[in-house]
Amino acid sequence: QVQLVESGGGLVQAGGSLRLSCAASGSIFSINAMGWYRQAPGKQRELVASITSGNRINYGDSVKGRFTISRDNAKNTVYLQMNSLKPEDTAIYYCNCLCGLPPFVSWGQGTQVTVSS
Repeated sequence: QVQLVESGGGLVQAGGSLRLSCAASGSIFSINAMGWYRQAPGKQRELVASITSGNRINYGDSVKGRFTISRDNAKNTVYLQMNSLKPEDTAIYYCNCLCGLPPFVSWGQGTQVTVSS
């Protein structure tokens, strides 16, 4: 079993910044990829950003140029630096990990990000 603990969410004004962190623990064995998804009220969960063990990075179209994903392999932690935040970025942000042996998908409990106009 893999546990993902997110932190760093909160309330920020439009144009501001937040940094999310997600630490993985438990039966990790290996991490194939970690990422962030978000879900706003009444909308489907969508990819924000992901990073593979080979440092291949993918961003959702709506966050390109504003958000940056990074990882600290020694700490089994992934970060999401969010700049130039917009009210439409308001959502619950979920950490995701494809890890374990054999690999399986795990989800964090989510952290709320609210951007006021």
